[in-house]
Amino acid sequence: MPAPRSLTARAERDQPKQLVVRGSTRVVGIIGDPVDHSLSPVMHNAAFAALGLDWVYVPFPVKEKLLRQAVRALPALGLVGVNVTVPHKEAVLRLLDDVSPLASKVGAVNTIVVRAGRLHGENTDVFGVQQALRGVALRGGTALVIGAGGAARAVVAALEQIGVRRVIVANRTLARARNLQRRFSTPAFQVESQPLSSLQDPRYVSVARLVVNTTSIGLHGEKFPAMAVEASPAECVFFDLVYGRQTDFLRQARAAHRRVMDGTEMLLQQGAAAFRLWTGRRPPIEVMRAALATTPRSGGSRSTWSPS
Repeated sequence: MPAPRSLTARAERDQPKQLVVRGSTRVVGIIGDPVDHSLSPVMHNAAFAALGLDWVYVPFPVKEKLLRQAVRALPALGLVGVNVTVPHKEAVLRLLDDVSPLASKVGAVNTIVVRAGRLHGENTDVFGVQQALRGVALRGGTALVIGAGGAARAVVAALEQIGVRRVIVANRTLARARNLQRRFSTPAFQVESQPLSSLQDPRYVSVARLVVNTTSIGLHGEKFPAMAVEASPAECVFFDLVYGRQTDFLRQARAAHRRVMDGTEMLLQQGAAAFRLWTGRRPPIEVMRAALATTPRSGGSRSTWSPS
């Protein structure tokens, strides 16, 4: 007996669409080193398919010594733009024709848009952090940020916009933390720098409503420095920008029964903002979220808390 037409149509609709690349296909992608772990191609290509767009998102591994050549070649190759990931978010700034005021303030670019042959830099990480932290009571409070690179700057900028009063930046190289402090600190938004050893000091951890790891420690299974997690408030949230991994940072927080989240929601939200910049279309957020949720992760990791 044949299946009802409605069931057949639903099955056809739910079948994954085959990716077809033509001469007319618009190309975007991601540059970094490494990029093989990135889930950005999964969510963006799902979004293009859902909207029937003849676009494709491709990962491009780019070594630091080849960054200039890769970026300056984007217009000649006809790319619409790229995302930028570690370790290039800061270095790429000087290679662009212009950058947005926010990207300039942060000192890091994570999205490049090619406009009439010119390279325009944006930072959608700030928006991604803001959206990921919806529902976390942070206004007027204190946050502890680990790291002082481009991702840390985006996090600090987002926390300022959210209304956090005080940010403690802990970094292995104290000079970099102090540079971040000088960039952002104001009388209304206090940023202070501390050595990485401060993570073991209850004086700093005990006042934090949020602890954010902005480093790549954990991406390859590395041990995270010991933290005084037990000293943190019971409602403190531990947020690791690394996504799709059971990182040691998150394991330490879980062992102390603290709320944790990985970088999946931030990835989704910053990607959606980049999608809008490139295509001018409203991003299909739920399609992108579903693509991320159904993609196998290394170690079987899943975010255990989501603000959405």
